[in-house]
Amino acid sequence: MTEVSPIWYPFTQHGLNEAVPRIVSASGAWLTCADGTRLLDCIASWWVITHGHCEPRIAAAVAAQASVLDQIIFAGYSHPQADAVAQALVDIAPEGLSRVFFSDSGSTAVEVGLKMALGYWHNRGEARHRILVLEHSYHGDTIGAMSVGERGVFNAPYAPLLFDVATVPFPAAGAEQVSLDRLEALCAAPETPAAFIVEPLVLGSGGMLIYPPHVLRAMHEICARHGVLFIADEVMTGWGRTGTLFACEQAGIAPDLLCLAKGLTGGLVPLAATLATTEIFEAHRSTDRARMFFHSSSFTANPICCAAANANLAIWREEDVLGRVAALGAALDRGLAALATDPALRNPRRIGGIGAIDLEVKDAGYLSDVAPILRARALEKGLLLRPLGNTIYLMPPYCTTDDEVAAAFDTIGALIEPLARGAG
Repeated sequence: MTEVSPIWYPFTQHGLNEAVPRIVSASGAWLTCADGTRLLDCIASWWVITHGHCEPRIAAAVAAQASVLDQIIFAGYSHPQADAVAQALVDIAPEGLSRVFFSDSGSTAVEVGLKMALGYWHNRGEARHRILVLEHSYHGDTIGAMSVGERGVFNAPYAPLLFDVATVPFPAAGAEQVSLDRLEALCAAPETPAAFIVEPLVLGSGGMLIYPPHVLRAMHEICARHGVLFIADEVMTGWGRTGTLFACEQAGIAPDLLCLAKGLTGGLVPLAATLATTEIFEAHRSTDRARMFFHSSSFTANPICCAAANANLAIWREEDVLGRVAALGAALDRGLAALATDPALRNPRRIGGIGAIDLEVKDAGYLSDVAPILRARALEKGLLLRPLGNTIYLMPPYCTTDDEVAAAFDTIGALIEPLARGAG
């Protein structure tokens, strides 16, 4: 489906010579390939598209801004689009998050949060360096982000570069107290940790693992009691994915640091932000230039990307986006209920606009052989899927209709039986 290309694709084993379809256009929940094939985007193009592809209001804002101001250094300069995004984020974020630091991706938003946490304790003269993480978590592919993610095949070659962390067990159903007790013990240790970083309510790349709001709230309470900074990585869970604007809302918590990206622009262009409390900001403010926060990138707060974010924020203010998420969630529930009758499938689960179910196979896990087979066969049937090993999930744009969701589940159901039998 493609000519030999010099491109080195991410998360792709080129030695397997898998097909690489060319996508030439997109609209709503649909993608169009170079050969005219249409694909239903069941994973929001890697979890970024919220309202739909090429959303008119956001696309128009990008076009308009591109002819006015395209790029400006953000180290000591600003522009109206950035001012507006920052204020809007502070207005809608959990209480206490008063400062906005822009970056370019989810990974860099996390890197910024980790550096802010360590810088906070350094500037206060306290030797706190340890970061606590949640089992099965994923926070990105830069060095710091890999360090606080699950160790394994993703990052084994880079182990010498990663810093040590302490891990809290995932709060699986029935074992939540084990996780909370471990977090309590780590926070109470003589070497007080600097911060605890979590994906609120659902761990994405870990297999769409869901845990309840009361556990998130209890983890936050433990950290607050011991003075450990709480970092919420809402790169994926934010912007309605879990049924509320931010997942933290369901637990009634306000983190010390909040990482945002993906849906910040509706998915049209890259932009990320790390929100911090006034206390963390003030720890870096000084007449001593050596105490400034040393982080940036060339395209920090790019005006075109900020224009997209402002258009997205206007949609959230003016339209019933959460109503669309609720309708999508109901459609996902119906589809999962139908699939769950198949004995080859287990653990159907859904939160907000995310639905997942596990296929029973001998080689469960991220490198399960079933994933590329299912992905290729779904492609033939007009679906863009990217299973997490033996975990099949849907996270479509919010504009996806009931009929489109139902058709996607029908197609998945038809693909399951031969795979479960090992028919290949």
